Amino acid sequence: MAGQIEQIRVFIRVAELESFAAAARDLGVSRSIVTRYVGELEDELGVQLLVRTTRKVSLTVAGQVYLDRTRPLVEDLDRARDLVKQQQDTLSGEIRISAPVSFGQRFLPDILHEFHLAHPDVQVKIEMIDRFVDLIDEGYDMALRISGPPSGVSNIWRKIAGVPRSIVASPAYLETAGTPQHPGDLADHAFLAYSHFPGGTALQLSHQETGETTAAALNHWFETNSGEVIVALADKGCGVALMPNFLMSDELKNRRLVPLLSDWSAPAIWLTAFYPPYDKMPAKVAAFTSFVEDMVTANPDMLK
Repeated sequence: MAGQIEQIRVFIRVAELESFAAAARDLGVSRSIVTRYVGELEDELGVQLLVRTTRKVSLTVAGQVYLDRTRPLVEDLDRARDLVKQQQDTLSGEIRISAPVSFGQRFLPDILHEFHLAHPDVQVKIEMIDRFVDLIDEGYDMALRISGPPSGVSNIWRKIAGVPRSIVASPAYLETAGTPQHPGDLADHAFLAYSHFPGGTALQLSHQETGETTAAALNHWFETNSGEVIVALADKGCGVALMPNFLMSDELKNRRLVPLLSDWSAPAIWLTAFYPPYDKMPAKVAAFTSFVEDMVTANPDMLK
């Protein structure tokens, strides 16, 4: 279909200029291409559109009808192309974003406030959801995710920041159940599992000084996709949890939750921006990503 549209575009220019040579010069192509495109279009339609003489080119009756019907369509296509290109290159129009619930509730209001002041013509639609959305099938322009480093993904991604996390429990829980001294001790404790951080019944940990690695067995009695629920249960003394520090900053600060096994590190997780496979990233998507990065850079402790 795209080839036929180009043929029609060439036919229209020949008809307007009444010359194959003039149309070729105007379109920046050879005369042979112009002649071929018009000939292919006539063959496709099964009718002669143009009468060629030594002096000029004129329209047949069928050619005049075809010109009158196709020229407005091509003009509409050109306007649509220009509009889409303008939205691609300028900071306007709608941007649809997926973001984690906990991160979004804590940090996006400040980011969105500054972004709207700078780019008032962009309409932002954010859906806060913790599952990993399909950007293409579900129609998102980008997604912010907190997860392990991407692997085997077909989307474009950009790391924004590392997200520290800690193994924690409440003093009341530790007083009753004891404090684990080694990763192997976790098997004897009630574990509160976050379903979006895969690990199953074992947690890979590495010693920060020696580099020793171990798979700590876990005995979780509870699993959920809500980080807030896990932090609340840990605060109530219901078990041990591994969660991002920003989710429990108040609890850590007030010592309602205390870090455990501080010499050991769980696998890294990142705040990452994901995008559909753009040939060229829209300006509004790049701008929003920059605002998130600037917020993290200006507030280095926000995720710690």
